[in-house]
Amino acid sequence: MKRWDYYAIFTPHRFFSATIADLGYAGNIFVYTLDFSSGELHEEGLVIPLGRGIQLERNSQSGEAVFASEKTSLRFQSFPQKRCVSVNWPDFHDGRGLQAEITLHSLPQHESMNIIIPIGQQRFYDNTKINCLPAEGFIQYGDLREELQPKTCLGSLDWGRGVWEYRSYWNWASASGFLPDGGTLGLNLGQGFGDLSKATENCAILNGRIHKLGAVRFDYSASNYMQPWHFTDDESRLELTFTPFKDRTAQTNLGMIFSEVHQMFGRYNGRILLDDGQPLEIHDLIGFAEEHQARW
Repeated sequence: MKRWDYYAIFTPHRFFSATIADLGYAGNIFVYTLDFSSGELHEEGLVIPLGRGIQLERNSQSGEAVFASEKTSLRFQSFPQKRCVSVNWPDFHDGRGLQAEITLHSLPQHESMNIIIPIGQQRFYDNTKINCLPAEGFIQYGDLREELQPKTCLGSLDWGRGVWEYRSYWNWASASGFLPDGGTLGLNLGQGFGDLSKATENCAILNGRIHKLGAVRFDYSASNYMQPWHFTDDESRLELTFTPFKDRTAQTNLGMIFSEVHQMFGRYNGRILLDDGQPLEIHDLIGFAEEHQARW
């Protein structure tokens, strides 16, 4: 069983992410932050033998995920109308330190993407993704403290539970941002895992409402991830170009367990045809797109 809670925060200046994961024979704890202006990216992670000390909730709507050690503590709590993300990593970046206390507001009318798909004959993947949750609180990174305000900062959740094949591969693209009129727009696109013939996770999220998409093609160069990526769908509702400005490459190699992700940060431009047939133009929406290979 592979289980994880992955939270991401978009601020006007920074991307911040924290994850608690249990992969069965090992746990994985990691936190990273990217400064959009300087391009500074730093990540810290821990591999926990047999996932000792990791607690993960049984459903995406309530409960808490917790890990604490001498080096770091992470706590994610889910309540009916909010989610709380708490991170304390004193030695982050050679003692610079990182602390975050963030509340993500779950608005009553806000919709989430939920999917359960088969992987082969005996495996499955259960996934909930929620974009564009108004965020408030703070991120303290060394001497830099950023106060988060709901009108300028948004968070998202990737909640995954499943039994995967040993060799796995996927693409994922996501964004949570604001439109010129103050509304919110999220993207969630994915491919490469399980049987997606009956349903996909592809959607746009406009002001909290899901606009479902069919199969989406990821067109990119695996030999140069910094080249523009192109996204189109099988119903001619989606035409996006994603132009990367930062490559986050993360690799875990423990022999039997191997993981490599190229997570590109960049800007989305193009258009989406909404459920009512109206086109929505997208200009410089900051998000990410990734390729992930794993043996786990």
